[in-house]
Amino acid sequence: MGKRGYHHGNLRQALVDAALVLIEDKGPTGFTLSEAAKNAGVTPAAVYRHFEGREDLIAEAARQGHEIFADLMDHAFNGGNPSALAAFEATGRAYLAFARQHPGHYMAMFESGLSANASPELAAAAARSRAVLERAAEALSEHIPPEKRPPPSMFSAHIWAMSHGVVELFARGAPGSQSPFPPEDLLEAGIGIYLRGLGLLPPDQ
Repeated sequence: MGKRGYHHGNLRQALVDAALVLIEDKGPTGFTLSEAAKNAGVTPAAVYRHFEGREDLIAEAARQGHEIFADLMDHAFNGGNPSALAAFEATGRAYLAFARQHPGHYMAMFESGLSANASPELAAAAARSRAVLERAAEALSEHIPPEKRPPPSMFSAHIWAMSHGVVELFARGAPGSQSPFPPEDLLEAGIGIYLRGLGLLPPDQ
């Protein structure tokens, strides 16, 4: 079936793995299905038995990325322990860790131009990862009276944007190597300033 001998349904994942390597090397739009097929050790025609086209292949890489991402974020949140603030900050650090450890997935998820609603499966996976940060934000704001409490989706989206910005500018190569502070420190300081400005830190923090 090919030089790498994929059998019993493993070809689909082999194609995703091949695409992830190409995404890291060339970007989400810098490779062809033929290249993915070649790297997986099969003919281009074999790709179409599993994927409708390159976007479908990238969407599956993004879906798998969101599943990994959600698991990492959920582990970092740790049920809100040891404190709501610590758990919230941990989700931010998990974002940076994910971008470093899974660059191909990260690029497929956030830099491919694909909508998170490209497929129902991708939409569900993206919603799951987003929900972890919203849950962390909700836990952090429980001490605020309901009538004064900002929507968790709003400030969790701000933290998501801040995390994404730190990743893009400082955690994935130039100009990151020139930053005087580690990306984790930049993000933690930014989160602290932002949350204090909104009154979202517990009184004893």
